[in-house]
Amino acid sequence: MTIRRFVLLFFICCCSCAAIAQQKANNPERVKWFQDLGFGMFIHWNVDVSLGAVISHSLAGASDEYVARYVKELPSFFNPKKFDPEEWATLARLAGMKYVVFTTKHHSGFCMFDTKSTSFNVMNTPFKRDVTKEIVDAFRKQGIAVGLYFSPEDFLFFSQNNIPLGRLQDPRQYPMNNPKLMDYDKQQIKELLTNYGKIDIMFFDGPGDGLREYAWSLQSDLVITRDAMNTPEQNIPDQALPRPWEACYTMGTDWQYKPTNDPHKSGTEIINMLIEIRAKGGNFLLNVGPKPNGEIQIEQESLLREIALWNFANSESIYAVKPLPLIRDKNIWFTQSNDEKYIYAYVTRKEPEEWKYGQRRDFLFPLIEGNARTKVSILGYKSELVEYVNHFDASVKIAPTPLGLAVSAVNGQRFYTNRRWPNAVVLKIENAKFKPPVKDKTSQSGIDGAK
Repeated sequence: MTIRRFVLLFFICCCSCAAIAQQKANNPERVKWFQDLGFGMFIHWNVDVSLGAVISHSLAGASDEYVARYVKELPSFFNPKKFDPEEWATLARLAGMKYVVFTTKHHSGFCMFDTKSTSFNVMNTPFKRDVTKEIVDAFRKQGIAVGLYFSPEDFLFFSQNNIPLGRLQDPRQYPMNNPKLMDYDKQQIKELLTNYGKIDIMFFDGPGDGLREYAWSLQSDLVITRDAMNTPEQNIPDQALPRPWEACYTMGTDWQYKPTNDPHKSGTEIINMLIEIRAKGGNFLLNVGPKPNGEIQIEQESLLREIALWNFANSESIYAVKPLPLIRDKNIWFTQSNDEKYIYAYVTRKEPEEWKYGQRRDFLFPLIEGNARTKVSILGYKSELVEYVNHFDASVKIAPTPLGLAVSAVNGQRFYTNRRWPNAVVLKIENAKFKPPVKDKTSQSGIDGAK
């Protein structure tokens, strides 16, 4: 071998090794892209959906008889004859969701994709279709970014290898401590990241050391959320967190379909959660739990359609925005466009009477400094008239004052026949700037700042 050839081979080898060992975090540009998505759909669906049980976790601590029945019998019940992922994706796009995260493998170990690693998968059910592929294709068709949920912990694997069925309770449940589990997980991750095209997002729900790096070696632009960023579950932090972060929420009390005893949040609650999360700089991943027959249950579809109606008018204020140092002033939340041209003020209400349809309301924003060029409008409403009311001035009036920006506006967008639309009205403020509050040791009730 010539010296020149040896040097060339050594250089290629070094570059390859460096590429493999190099990536230890999400690509910053991709993180920015993810933050601007703002709102996503989480989908929990597993082989135990026919029981209406908590997804996978009924196996934790279960008897050998229960585990055996779960693994042997439940796949025979999985046959969602009304499964229509294009309908799911269309509803998600209508609701303003920019990305989806689907449970390809939950903790039970059942794979909702075509895998060579285990027979415990969707292809060995009466349905015999690659659910993951159909969901990925349907959401891509709607222009929605694709995310895959994956559990490094695998209760079936644990059962087959005499490891206690639980989470984070035994060193052998961690892939880094268990080479056999690491290889098993890597085989499945390779299938997911090579058989389904470009994947945008991965959600590792469990210990991902060694798996994150492997996933990035397969797709370097992959944004890993859980296990690489803060993803609070069923909880919104009191203050803005360092970005990026993502809040994960159910509509009811459970992630997977729960046929009984599952009160759902109202549409107003969910819309207000979306506003609060965006005001604090986070993404909102809202869950649906499809039924055993493949339909999204009517309660959750209805909530998504209410969100869709609100977002249809106000979506401008949800994407490509960032927190202001002032998050909230009583019932009004704030964000700012990334280019800092616009400030959005979300006027939330506990009851429609707090700002009735057709009613004028005055606001003073003490920390927003206006000028002669400042404009204020209501998203979705032209502020020219109120339906069926003659000779009514519905225009927005503004006045920059030493005390802050004064705004007078009419709530005139009609969304419900009874005119009792309870959801937030959004004011768009142009050519104004945020004026940092004067630090004072005295408390300012109702005013929250970002940290």
